[in-house]
Amino acid sequence: MFEIDLQETAIIPLLHTQWLGKNYIYLPEIGSTNEYLKERAVQGNIPTGTVVATDFQTQGKGRLQRRWEAPPGTSLLLSLLFRPAWLAEQTNWLTMIASVAMAEAVEGETAVPVRLKWPNDLVIKVENVGHKVGGLLLEGDVGADGRIRSVVLGIGLNVNIPAEQLPAGVTPPTSLLAVLGRPVSRQALLVDFLQRVEVGMATAAAGQSPQAAWQKRLITLGQNVQVTHTGTKQAISGVAEGTNALGHLLVRDGAGRLHTITAGDVTLRMKT
Repeated sequence: MFEIDLQETAIIPLLHTQWLGKNYIYLPEIGSTNEYLKERAVQGNIPTGTVVATDFQTQGKGRLQRRWEAPPGTSLLLSLLFRPAWLAEQTNWLTMIASVAMAEAVEGETAVPVRLKWPNDLVIKVENVGHKVGGLLLEGDVGADGRIRSVVLGIGLNVNIPAEQLPAGVTPPTSLLAVLGRPVSRQALLVDFLQRVEVGMATAAAGQSPQAAWQKRLITLGQNVQVTHTGTKQAISGVAEGTNALGHLLVRDGAGRLHTITAGDVTLRMKT
């Protein structure tokens, strides 16, 4: 039986945003919230700031066409629609804003520290090893002028998944229930998250990059990493030294060359 805490009647009265989530759609079950929102964004008859949330996705997906699986009623599964009219290269700002907002929401509700693994994973240290608790997927439509026409940002957070039901992943998984030993309100997390995202968007609209706050949370920096490029599958090994203003990862290889990684899959070993 699904919980009822994500339904419109539960969320909208608690949401004190100006525009984000004012058009809030709850669907008990769906293939993919991202696909649902992308289809309607192309039609152009759905407002920016629309949020679609569900209790269960039958075709949930993460980066690199990976499946995102979660038992019904256990996780935060939602997508947000933006039309910021930014340059295409600023798209990563949305990932930064949303990942920091979710990390802060989790910390605010549970006091559990949350870090980020480049480019889009939310992680919690368990015995000094980063375990994935959530992830983001950004899918955008760019116009001929090089500006964003629409962006759908999907996010999944493992909230009340029992440890024995956690799906396997490249990064060891965890959930807030597994870490705390008690359930956490998905409703409170969602409301807190959306309010923080709206504040982050206002800051970005004023011209301030979210990079600094986002980079502070990256567990990737200072680590020995291997990055596999998304397109070429070429692997680069070295030390992750930092990120640039657009959120690209800067990796220095053994020969001293600095590589700018725009997209890829990162494997790292946490330092103790």
